Amino acid sequence: MRPLNLCINIFSGFIYEHQITMLLLRRTVQAGKHGRSFSASQTLLSERKGLVLGVFEKEGEEGGLHLTEAAAGFDQTLSGKLSELLKISGPTLKQGKSRIFYGIHKDFPCVAVVGLGKTTAGVCGSENWDTSKENVRQAMSAGCRLLQDLEVKHVEVDGCGDAQSAAEGAGLGLFQYDQLKSKKNNKVTTQLHGSADSAGWQKGVTYAEGQNLARMLMEAPANHITPTAFANTIEEKLAPHAERVTIHKRSQAWIEQQQMGAFLSVSRGSEEPPVFLELHYNGSPDSKQAPLLLVGKGITFDSGGISLKPSPSMDAMRADMGGAATVCASIVTAAALKLPVNIIGLAPLCENMPSGKATKPGDVVVAKNGKTIQVDNTDAEGRMVLADALCYGHSFNPRAIVNVATLTGAIDVALGSAATGVFTNSDWLWEQLQKASVVTGDRVWRMPLFQHYTRQVTDCQLADLNNVGKYSRSGGACTAAAFLREFVTAPHWAHLDIAGVMSNKDEVPYLRKGMSGRPTRTLVEFAAGLVHKG
Repeated sequence: MRPLNLCINIFSGFIYEHQITMLLLRRTVQAGKHGRSFSASQTLLSERKGLVLGVFEKEGEEGGLHLTEAAAGFDQTLSGKLSELLKISGPTLKQGKSRIFYGIHKDFPCVAVVGLGKTTAGVCGSENWDTSKENVRQAMSAGCRLLQDLEVKHVEVDGCGDAQSAAEGAGLGLFQYDQLKSKKNNKVTTQLHGSADSAGWQKGVTYAEGQNLARMLMEAPANHITPTAFANTIEEKLAPHAERVTIHKRSQAWIEQQQMGAFLSVSRGSEEPPVFLELHYNGSPDSKQAPLLLVGKGITFDSGGISLKPSPSMDAMRADMGGAATVCASIVTAAALKLPVNIIGLAPLCENMPSGKATKPGDVVVAKNGKTIQVDNTDAEGRMVLADALCYGHSFNPRAIVNVATLTGAIDVALGSAATGVFTNSDWLWEQLQKASVVTGDRVWRMPLFQHYTRQVTDCQLADLNNVGKYSRSGGACTAAAFLREFVTAPHWAHLDIAGVMSNKDEVPYLRKGMSGRPTRTLVEFAAGLVHKG
């Protein structure tokens, strides 16, 4: 009799869906008699709930599955129906594969079950990440998107033994930039299924919201996110944390007074005024604790200036402020988490445009520290704005300096979208960043800072430095880092070149196509790790 029972269980799901459909039709007809032809169906659809559960592959047993704690509890309420359906509805759910069941539970018309891979997955030395965390992020993202496509409005999510990663996967997977479209995507709210580790879930929600803020800023068109609009947006996001945060939106007059000639050489071609955004997050109970300094390149649109870029894909240069976006989003996230650390964020914001006032190839300008720079390529502008910001940042005597920038196409050629390139003068700082990236799955990879590259930017015909290496394309990411090092005296400094991870096609399964907001979560995790470092 067992096969017959299983068939009845499956068939009952379709009956349940049919009953819902018939109920909607009856209510529509009844409501139509009173002039409300669609209100009943809209109300019922708006109340639809979904559930995403995870299952592991059972070790040493071909075709075996191991339910998570939440999935096992749900299965128990159904007297084992979920387990039976999983056995007969198709092949074993491998990592990332999913299946949807309809009508098996009165509270959840749609239940998505997603494979989590093997239970023994953990930190993988060759991949430089925690595979189990990545599997949870991918699975919960996939399940939530499936239910979003079915126009489910509210989804409960299995914590899968790692509620933070589950929340990150759900939040990152559901994000899509549609603010400027008349037809919006189905908005889905999520919550943890059950009560286990609600603190971990909320932390994951906050991490995902931080990265999504960076994604929103990077994706928005440049006529909407100007330097002024960017600064105002961050000010608005930090308003709920005003007791811990101080914001300075420095004007062009202030920038000139600071003698930031390198920064001004980039902004002068645009009609949009530059803004030097300065954020102080005072989270430590010790007000004298040396701050972590984060510096982000903030080119809100990069045409290349007089060294004009090719027109194909130039629209993507609206995201050339990705460094500023991830730095500022990290500070917003740190404030939301109330991290007990002091952080200062600096974002030199401007456009790089051609005009009669724009800097010309061959011009020489003077940086804040007095060094002269021959600008042979106006499209190598990111290092120019960062140079002055780094000089200014040293005045705060930071414990460490991390600058973040979509700096070179060369890093994309070298690493692709697999990892952020890190150039640093500090083994300690590298270890902290690498440790954080293993946890978040948003990886980093150390690159060389040899004197070999320094000589290529200091061997200059007209000035102390050239803003491009003497061998042009060779080692472009490395010569850019060597240029920045000329403006650093601190013992713990790292330059993160994020040009390769700026956007996502399909490489990161839990991010949709578009601007990625990477490596926001790694920066937050890194800052959180400093809490325990004294």
